[in-house]
Amino acid sequence: MKKSDASLVLEFQSGNTAALAILVKRWHKVFCEKAFWVVKDADVSKDIAQDSWRTIIDQLHTLKNPSSFKSWALRIVYTKSIDAFRQQNKRRKDLQTLYYEDTAVNHLDDADNDKQNIKLRLLKAIKTLPQKQQIVLDLFYTQGYALKEISSILDISVGTAKSRLFHARETLKKTLKFK
Repeated sequence: MKKSDASLVLEFQSGNTAALAILVKRWHKVFCEKAFWVVKDADVSKDIAQDSWRTIIDQLHTLKNPSSFKSWALRIVYTKSIDAFRQQNKRRKDLQTLYYEDTAVNHLDDADNDKQNIKLRLLKAIKTLPQKQQIVLDLFYTQGYALKEISSILDISVGTAKSRLFHARETLKKTLKFK
């Protein structure tokens, strides 16, 4: 029978280090994938996952609600991912933003309603959004999280999550203006 994350956390907090190995095996790949979504670099995402595990291991004894392990740990991964993105990719982000703004404008001039063109325009428009809005869009539409879960993962209020989602949608509507 598969043990729950909560029971593994409790075992680790009681001194069973084997429980940690099970948590790592269960969650490491997910952490790498979540970090990759933000930083778009496989090597950096692996480093972020490792660094997240260090923090998780150091702080796991302070987790008062073991059933919240998933959202607590993902919040750590997302925070570290966003920090890495800001530190290592500021210049690249500025250049990409300029490039995608130019290409998005060029694509808006095209009246082609081909599905591939629409997808391309949407992806490019999403990349012009602020990183915080991109993350909320991904968590809500791609990952299927509810706003309450998003607020927990990103350590923001539900209102802030709603606001970021609203502003992202509004910006996309204005940017895309499908005819």
